[in-house]
Amino acid sequence: MLEHCYALTGVGLRAVAERAVCVVGTGLIGGSLLRAAEKAGREVWGTSASEPTAAAARADGFAVTTDLDAALHRAAAADALVVLAVPLPAVPDVLRRIDAVAPVIRLTDAVSVKVAVAGAVARHAPRARYVGGHPMAGTAESGWAAGNASLFNGAAWVVAADDGLDLEVWADVAELAWACGAHVVPAAADEHDLAVARISHLPHLLAAVLAAVGAGRPGGDLPLALAASSFADGTRVAGTRPELVLAMCEGNRDALLAAVDDALGRLGAMRGSLASTGGLAATVQAGFAARQRWAAARRPSATRVRLDRPGALAELRELGRRGDVVVGWAT
Repeated sequence: MLEHCYALTGVGLRAVAERAVCVVGTGLIGGSLLRAAEKAGREVWGTSASEPTAAAARADGFAVTTDLDAALHRAAAADALVVLAVPLPAVPDVLRRIDAVAPVIRLTDAVSVKVAVAGAVARHAPRARYVGGHPMAGTAESGWAAGNASLFNGAAWVVAADDGLDLEVWADVAELAWACGAHVVPAAADEHDLAVARISHLPHLLAAVLAAVGAGRPGGDLPLALAASSFADGTRVAGTRPELVLAMCEGNRDALLAAVDDALGRLGAMRGSLASTGGLAATVQAGFAARQRWAAARRPSATRVRLDRPGALAELRELGRRGDVVVGWAT
């Protein structure tokens, strides 16, 4: 990863590197975030809607409760960063409690769509100092027991960079991402949603289709008996809990429709070519080339930034569009 410094515009703000973290939702992502932040030396606590989950977290030494209001009061008193790590359908109810209990807290999230969450914050917790986030990490497993402190190591962590966001909180979210071992990718909320529709949400749907085709008739279970690594790799995320897949995919409907249309067009062209000439070269070669581009993109240019003149967020967005990642502050 080539590293260079880039003096961004802004107000020269540094996050409090040891800012306490309150995580709302302690499944795979929230539970991993608690573990990673604690390992990095942060004071951490959290909440779960499930008493068995909260009890399991407490048994592992973490201060997790089902009392959301109490956790939010503590966050307000400590000037902590609150992270929403709940499924999208649960976000409005949590935001209503935030508005009632701790209306001006520092707030981010780990939800897989950004436009919908930003809209919900504007409606239900408009005074919160919100900067959206999305760590691009996970597994097909879920729940507290599936979490681990190293989940975010080397991962991209999107930090929203729309105009008007609070640069102090932007720095807080970036510091948390780095503390958890990730690198920061700045992006506008709508550009993030268009991107994840293609590289996250569409793959979940294609995996579901591939799994269903493999298990379909005719042939009984012979296809599944013969299935090996290509089928396993292609269907891995089909093992994700259906309610989690539905929440993220249906929550990004418009962007996902465009990605589905693109995929259907390519599948239709491939079918037409296969039926007419038997040739698949265009599809296979395009896929190979795209995979090579992805491999190259996994070695991004690493940037250190400063926030000390107006226009910082626009320049951060441009960094993200170029595929650069932010790994720390420039001196």
